[in-house]
Amino acid sequence: MTTKANLPVTAGSIVVPYGHVIGNEKWRGSEVAQRLQGKVRLIFEDGLGLVDFHLSNRTCILLISEADLVAGDEFKRRLVRFRNASSLRGIVIVEKTQISGQYYSGVQKLVVLELGMVLLPVANQGEASQLIIQLVREQSRERGANPFLRRQRAPLAEPAVLRAVQHIPGVGKTKALLLLQRFGSIHRLCNAPVNELEQVVGQTVAQQIYTFLHS
Repeated sequence: MTTKANLPVTAGSIVVPYGHVIGNEKWRGSEVAQRLQGKVRLIFEDGLGLVDFHLSNRTCILLISEADLVAGDEFKRRLVRFRNASSLRGIVIVEKTQISGQYYSGVQKLVVLELGMVLLPVANQGEASQLIIQLVREQSRERGANPFLRRQRAPLAEPAVLRAVQHIPGVGKTKALLLLQRFGSIHRLCNAPVNELEQVVGQTVAQQIYTFLHS
Protein backbone atom coordinates (compact mmCIF):
# COMPACT_ATOMS: atom_id res chain seq x y z
CA MET A 1 0.00 0.00 0.00
CA THR A 2 1.35 3.43 -0.98
CA THR A 3 1.32 6.07 1.74
CA LYS A 4 1.95 9.80 1.64
CA ALA A 5 5.43 9.20 2.99
CA ASN A 6 6.54 7.06 0.04
CA LEU A 7 4.63 8.57 -2.85
CA PRO A 8 6.71 8.83 -6.02
CA VAL A 9 8.00 12.34 -6.65
CA THR A 10 6.62 12.55 -10.16
CA ALA A 11 5.54 10.48 -13.12
CA GLY A 12 8.62 11.67 -14.98
CA SER A 13 7.98 9.61 -18.10
CA ILE A 14 4.76 11.50 -18.89
CA VAL A 15 4.77 13.46 -22.13
CA VAL A 16 2.05 16.12 -22.21
CA PRO A 17 0.86 17.32 -25.64
CA TYR A 18 0.49 21.06 -26.12
CA GLY A 19 -2.93 22.29 -25.07
CA HIS A 20 -3.36 19.41 -22.60
CA VAL A 21 -3.17 19.15 -18.83
CA ILE A 22 -2.71 15.89 -16.96
CA GLY A 23 -4.26 16.15 -13.52
CA ASN A 24 -3.73 14.11 -10.39
CA GLU A 25 -6.72 11.86 -9.80
CA LYS A 26 -7.23 13.43 -6.35
CA TRP A 27 -8.47 16.64 -8.02
CA ARG A 28 -11.25 14.94 -9.99
CA GLY A 29 -14.55 16.66 -9.18
CA SER A 30 -12.87 19.66 -7.55
CA GLU A 31 -13.69 23.27 -8.43
CA VAL A 32 -10.37 23.77 -10.19
CA ALA A 33 -10.94 20.68 -12.35
CA GLN A 34 -14.50 21.70 -13.21
CA ARG A 35 -13.32 25.13 -14.33
CA LEU A 36 -10.54 23.63 -16.45
CA GLN A 37 -12.97 21.37 -18.29
CA GLY A 38 -13.86 22.81 -21.69
CA LYS A 39 -11.01 25.34 -21.57
CA VAL A 40 -8.12 22.86 -21.89
CA ARG A 41 -7.91 19.14 -22.60
CA LEU A 42 -7.82 17.72 -19.08
CA ILE A 43 -6.91 14.08 -18.49
CA PHE A 44 -6.75 12.48 -15.03
CA GLU A 45 -4.07 9.96 -14.12
CA ASP A 46 -3.14 7.95 -11.05
CA GLY A 47 0.50 7.83 -10.03
CA LEU A 48 1.46 11.49 -10.38
CA GLY A 49 2.70 11.42 -6.81
CA LEU A 50 3.59 14.86 -5.53
CA VAL A 51 2.56 16.66 -8.71
CA ASP A 52 -0.98 18.04 -9.02
CA PHE A 53 -1.05 19.07 -12.69
CA HIS A 54 1.42 18.34 -15.51
CA LEU A 55 1.72 20.87 -18.34
CA SER A 56 3.83 20.62 -21.47
CA ASN A 57 7.48 21.78 -21.59
CA ARG A 58 8.21 19.78 -18.43
CA THR A 59 6.28 22.28 -16.32
CA CYS A 60 4.08 21.16 -13.48
CA ILE A 61 1.81 22.73 -10.89
CA LEU A 62 1.88 22.03 -7.18
CA LEU A 63 -1.39 23.39 -5.81
CA ILE A 64 -1.53 24.17 -2.09
CA SER A 65 -5.14 24.54 -0.99
CA GLU A 66 -6.52 26.47 1.95
CA ALA A 67 -7.13 23.11 3.68
CA ASP A 68 -3.48 22.10 3.14
CA LEU A 69 -2.24 25.29 4.81
CA VAL A 70 -4.51 24.94 7.81
CA ALA A 71 -3.90 21.19 8.25
CA GLY A 72 -0.20 21.45 9.12
CA ASP A 73 3.24 20.93 7.59
CA GLU A 74 2.58 18.01 5.23
CA PHE A 75 2.54 20.37 2.23
CA LYS A 76 5.99 21.69 3.21
CA ARG A 77 7.45 18.19 3.16
CA ARG A 78 5.85 17.62 -0.24
CA LEU A 79 7.42 20.77 -1.69
CA VAL A 80 10.87 19.98 -0.28
CA ARG A 81 10.77 16.43 -1.65
CA PHE A 82 9.69 17.66 -5.05
CA ARG A 83 12.40 20.32 -5.22
CA ASN A 84 15.13 17.93 -4.13
CA ALA A 85 14.21 15.02 -6.38
CA SER A 86 12.59 16.39 -9.54
CA SER A 87 14.06 17.93 -12.68
CA LEU A 88 10.67 19.34 -13.69
CA ARG A 89 9.98 23.07 -13.54
CA GLY A 90 7.58 23.43 -10.62
CA ILE A 91 5.22 26.35 -10.11
CA VAL A 92 3.56 26.57 -6.70
CA ILE A 93 0.03 28.00 -6.61
CA VAL A 94 -1.26 28.69 -3.12
CA GLU A 95 -4.76 29.61 -1.93
CA LYS A 96 -4.34 32.78 0.12
CA THR A 97 -7.66 33.45 1.86
CA GLN A 98 -8.80 35.18 5.03
CA ILE A 99 -8.41 31.87 6.83
CA SER A 100 -5.06 30.82 5.35
CA GLY A 101 -3.51 34.28 4.94
CA GLN A 102 -1.77 34.08 8.32
CA TYR A 103 0.34 31.17 7.02
CA TYR A 104 1.28 32.82 3.73
CA SER A 105 4.49 34.56 4.80
CA GLY A 106 5.90 31.24 5.97
CA VAL A 107 4.98 29.61 2.66
CA GLN A 108 6.56 32.50 0.76
CA LYS A 109 9.80 32.18 2.70
CA LEU A 110 9.98 28.43 2.11
CA VAL A 111 9.03 28.41 -1.57
CA VAL A 112 10.83 31.51 -2.82
CA LEU A 113 13.79 32.01 -0.52
CA GLU A 114 14.65 28.44 0.50
CA LEU A 115 13.52 26.34 -2.47
CA GLY A 116 13.96 28.94 -5.22
CA MET A 117 10.62 28.12 -6.85
CA VAL A 118 7.96 30.34 -8.40
CA LEU A 119 5.05 31.13 -6.05
CA LEU A 120 1.72 32.47 -7.29
CA PRO A 121 -1.01 33.33 -4.74
CA VAL A 122 -4.70 33.05 -5.66
CA ALA A 123 -7.89 33.83 -3.78
CA ASN A 124 -9.62 30.55 -4.66
CA GLN A 125 -9.54 27.51 -6.93
CA GLY A 126 -11.31 29.45 -9.66
CA GLU A 127 -8.34 31.81 -9.92
CA ALA A 128 -5.98 28.82 -9.82
CA SER A 129 -7.72 27.32 -12.83
CA GLN A 130 -7.45 30.63 -14.72
CA LEU A 131 -3.70 30.71 -14.11
CA ILE A 132 -3.30 27.13 -15.35
CA ILE A 133 -5.36 27.94 -18.46
CA GLN A 134 -3.19 31.01 -19.08
CA LEU A 135 0.01 28.95 -18.83
CA VAL A 136 -1.34 26.26 -21.17
CA ARG A 137 -2.46 28.80 -23.77
CA GLU A 138 0.86 30.64 -23.66
CA GLN A 139 2.81 27.42 -24.12
CA SER A 140 0.63 26.45 -27.07
CA ARG A 141 1.04 29.87 -28.69
CA GLU A 142 4.79 29.92 -28.14
CA ARG A 143 5.17 26.54 -29.79
CA GLY A 144 3.97 27.81 -33.16
CA ALA A 145 4.49 31.53 -32.75
CA ASN A 146 6.06 33.55 -35.52
CA PRO A 147 8.91 35.41 -33.77
CA PHE A 148 8.35 38.39 -36.06
CA LEU A 149 4.78 38.80 -34.75
CA ARG A 150 5.56 38.70 -31.01
CA ARG A 151 5.66 42.49 -30.75
CA GLN A 152 1.95 42.74 -31.48
CA ARG A 153 -0.11 44.47 -28.84
CA ALA A 154 -0.89 42.10 -25.99
CA PRO A 155 -4.54 41.59 -24.99
CA LEU A 156 -5.73 42.93 -21.66
CA ALA A 157 -4.63 40.71 -18.81
CA GLU A 158 -7.14 38.36 -17.24
CA PRO A 159 -8.10 39.59 -13.73
CA ALA A 160 -6.65 36.57 -11.92
CA VAL A 161 -3.33 36.88 -13.73
CA LEU A 162 -3.17 40.61 -13.06
CA ARG A 163 -3.86 40.10 -9.34
CA ALA A 164 -1.20 37.40 -9.12
CA VAL A 165 1.46 39.70 -10.62
CA GLN A 166 0.43 42.48 -8.21
CA HIS A 167 1.41 40.21 -5.29
CA ILE A 168 5.07 40.45 -6.31
CA PRO A 169 6.90 42.88 -3.96
CA GLY A 170 7.16 46.39 -5.42
CA VAL A 171 4.56 45.75 -8.14
CA GLY A 172 1.26 47.62 -8.10
CA LYS A 173 -1.51 47.57 -10.68
CA THR A 174 0.25 49.94 -13.10
CA LYS A 175 3.54 48.01 -13.05
CA ALA A 176 1.66 44.70 -13.29
CA LEU A 177 -0.08 45.90 -16.45
CA LEU A 178 3.21 47.11 -17.92
CA LEU A 179 4.90 43.80 -17.16
CA LEU A 180 2.11 41.73 -18.67
CA GLN A 181 1.99 44.00 -21.71
CA ARG A 182 5.74 43.59 -22.18
CA PHE A 183 6.07 39.86 -21.50
CA GLY A 184 2.55 38.66 -22.29
CA SER A 185 2.31 35.93 -19.66
CA ILE A 186 3.40 34.90 -16.19
CA HIS A 187 5.42 32.08 -17.74
CA ARG A 188 7.58 34.51 -19.74
CA LEU A 189 7.76 37.00 -16.87
CA CYS A 190 9.19 34.29 -14.59
CA ASN A 191 11.90 33.55 -17.16
CA ALA A 192 12.79 37.18 -17.95
CA PRO A 193 16.39 38.29 -17.22
CA VAL A 194 16.81 41.21 -14.87
CA ASN A 195 18.02 43.56 -17.61
CA GLU A 196 14.72 43.11 -19.51
CA LEU A 197 12.74 43.74 -16.32
CA GLU A 198 14.72 46.95 -15.78
CA GLN A 199 13.49 48.29 -19.12
CA VAL A 200 9.92 48.11 -17.81
CA VAL A 201 10.05 48.96 -14.09
CA GLY A 202 13.53 50.34 -13.40
CA GLN A 203 16.53 48.84 -11.65
CA THR A 204 15.30 48.70 -8.04
CA VAL A 205 11.92 47.09 -8.69
CA ALA A 206 13.43 44.82 -11.35
CA GLN A 207 15.84 43.43 -8.80
CA GLN A 208 13.01 42.92 -6.29
CA ILE A 209 11.00 41.01 -8.88
CA TYR A 210 13.95 38.89 -9.98
CA THR A 211 14.90 38.07 -6.39
CA PHE A 212 11.30 37.18 -5.52
CA LEU A 213 10.97 34.82 -8.50
CA HIS A 214 14.42 33.25 -8.50
CA SER A 215 16.02 33.38 -5.03
